[in-house]
Amino acid sequence: MLIPAPPLTPYHRLARTAAHRWWRPLVGTVLVVVGGGALMLLLIGVLEIAGLVAGRPRNADGLSSFGPLTDLAGAFLMIAVFLPVTLLAARWVQRRPAGSLSSVTGRLRLRWLLTCLPVAAVAVVALLGGGITLAAATGEDVGLDTALAGWGPFVVATAVLLLVVPVQAAAEEYLTRGWLLQAVGTVCRSPWIPIAVQALVFAALHGWGTPWGFADLVVFGVVIGWLTVRTGGLEAAIALHVLNNLLSGLLGAAFGDLTVDETAADMPWQFVAVDVPVLLAYAALVLRLARRRGLDTRTPAERTTNLIESGQHAEPRMLAGYR
Repeated sequence: MLIPAPPLTPYHRLARTAAHRWWRPLVGTVLVVVGGGALMLLLIGVLEIAGLVAGRPRNADGLSSFGPLTDLAGAFLMIAVFLPVTLLAARWVQRRPAGSLSSVTGRLRLRWLLTCLPVAAVAVVALLGGGITLAAATGEDVGLDTALAGWGPFVVATAVLLLVVPVQAAAEEYLTRGWLLQAVGTVCRSPWIPIAVQALVFAALHGWGTPWGFADLVVFGVVIGWLTVRTGGLEAAIALHVLNNLLSGLLGAAFGDLTVDETAADMPWQFVAVDVPVLLAYAALVLRLARRRGLDTRTPAERTTNLIESGQHAEPRMLAGYR
């Protein structure tokens, strides 16, 4: 039997149900790491066998390389495999509806997600445009003087990115702003410690890169983690994460500069200077929209017995980089 959180529970406390025991978040985290890692190794093995059969060259990491686009898609899919494992950990180990990772309503609120997407698109365009402009103005090589890749390669890259980026970005959100934030939230009434922990882990998972890039990832994790708690779900975080990675990838594809070697951890200070105010503006605008819509930020005041018993529930070189 799956046990939902009590009525009026905030997002970061959704894992603290009547079935909660101190060991469940720990065992669940082990399942996520081991299970996701096993699926990642399985995917690497499949790609290696395909590379050996096709006689593909090796990349800098000693793995078979199929070209920048395929390598990038493979790297994103290796992250995406953590999504189903995270959902299963909530259901199997914590004995709660997997949808409680999505929001306080027990599901991903699609209308709210669609509301956040255009706001996120404007924010990412402002980041990329402002960052590139500031970098160019300070004498940095932004890589926009290279020839365009052409429509054929760009259309293919667009199709691939549209397939893999949403699940990759969503997987990172469910893992950090979802699972990890709620796991720490089982022992913390205040949301700030869970927000801080997941932000640091989120930044570390992207590598160390530059000090500016690491700091920006921490700020991103804190702001979006806070926004997740304040809006009661992952929708605003997923919207911004997907649009950031998608538009960054499309800009890189336009100039034939797709790469798996650089992420937001390698972000230069010019982009950080633009990104922080853009993040704050995005959070403020989304929170205002949430208030105007009367968005639920806690679990409903009443739940039916049937739901409880059944377990059902209502880039160029200077790009900002993938988060």
